[in-house]
Amino acid sequence: MSLPLAPDASLVDPFGRRITYLRLSVTDRCDFRCTYCMSEDMQFAPRAQILTLEELYNVADAFIGLGVKRIRITGGEPLVRKGVVGLLQRLGARSELEDLAITSNGSQLIEMAGHLKDAGVNRLNISLDSLQRERFAAFTRRDKLDQVLAGIDAAQAVGFTRIKLNCVVQQGRNDDEVHDLVQFAVERGLDISFIEEMPLGTITSHQREQTFCSSDQVRARIEERFALVRSSRVTSGPSRYWQVVGSDTQVGFISPHSHNFCGDCNRVRVTAEGKLVLCLGHEGALDLKHLMRAHPGDNQRLREALVNALQLKPERHHFGQHEQVQVLRFMSMTGG
Repeated sequence: MSLPLAPDASLVDPFGRRITYLRLSVTDRCDFRCTYCMSEDMQFAPRAQILTLEELYNVADAFIGLGVKRIRITGGEPLVRKGVVGLLQRLGARSELEDLAITSNGSQLIEMAGHLKDAGVNRLNISLDSLQRERFAAFTRRDKLDQVLAGIDAAQAVGFTRIKLNCVVQQGRNDDEVHDLVQFAVERGLDISFIEEMPLGTITSHQREQTFCSSDQVRARIEERFALVRSSRVTSGPSRYWQVVGSDTQVGFISPHSHNFCGDCNRVRVTAEGKLVLCLGHEGALDLKHLMRAHPGDNQRLREALVNALQLKPERHHFGQHEQVQVLRFMSMTGG
């Protein structure tokens, strides 16, 4: 029988990195079918395999008890999960949390932005890969650009500040829109991060090695039109930020290929099925759902499992630009 955890127990991996940030997926389902995130005929997990809202809260509670200060709710599209606002209200009431955020495709924000704000959500990340209607529809396999743009307006109208757009840049598919996307962010007082596509899941819409666009290429293109200066802003995520001179807009770059950011990793993910993913670039995961359902209500056992699992967190991922698939699960299954 293991000894009880010390009252000040926390999550520290073998490389001395302290985990203070949890990305918690509440569903693998989504109303979009983004080509780099999932297949058109995606097979979603049966409801019985998905953590209940109570189980999701228990996972978050265990992490908070071990020193996690920031939680980002992800999916799939988290806002299609029935009852998610109630979960957010419970998390928003936790004084230990410094940040409660959501990553969304923006499709539900017209209706839900006010509810999210009232629940205590601090920040929103909204995926936006194109401002061109036909191209947006090709990326998402849904013709809903106007709905997303209206959702961004709705979020700003209810008082969300520092909204950040996320754009996955692909050579020959949307890299020519980098200027327009930055201009869009500047005009609306938004931040924006440009992301190198990660080799997660088998896709058929494009060849990743042919569409790869590095953060350095994107930044060089932005600087053709906008002056950038290095920002002192530090967040809990992997973005490295630059300030657009003469504006409030910060431009971030997430560079899993070209500028590995593992050295200061402070985060883990829990999938909607209750798998603890210690590193986005590795297949290994701990089944928290099995543990919780075998020992319902045993928060001590859950916390011990989390502390022990951290000893298996790898030092880094090893994404290669010319390897088509390195992790079989889609991003929608992992949580953004």
